Amino acid sequence: MHRTDIAAALADLIFNPGLDLHEAADRHFAPDYRQRTDGRWDDRDAFLEHIAHLRGVVAKGSIEVHDELYDGVHYADRHTVHLTKTDGSTVRMEVYLFGEFAPDGRFRRAEEVTRMIEGAETDRNLGSAR
Repeated sequence: MHRTDIAAALADLIFNPGLDLHEAADRHFAPDYRQRTDGRWDDRDAFLEHIAHLRGVVAKGSIEVHDELYDGVHYADRHTVHLTKTDGSTVRMEVYLFGEFAPDGRFRRAEEVTRMIEGAETDRNLGSAR
């Protein structure tokens, strides 16, 4: 079984705007995917609304994975997302993520907490903005 990881998922979802959003999501997220970000649960459709919003405000970016652990169907990581928005401003967010894989290796669930390292106060909710 090939399992995805957060770096590959975010690269396709956010940093590869030429790739269709739904195709990118299908590569990395199961149909029953759900995510909790900073205490707020979203189903897959709401998650995709969030990613569509990010695609509209992010010009470029990268992800830096600091720690990553696979244990059976469980996944955990700590990563920093570096973004340059279309207005030229920059944002850096540290993310702590705990997840679960579907049998096919795609993410089924993710629970994450975000911490803004750099950015405007209005960017604080970027991890769940729509």
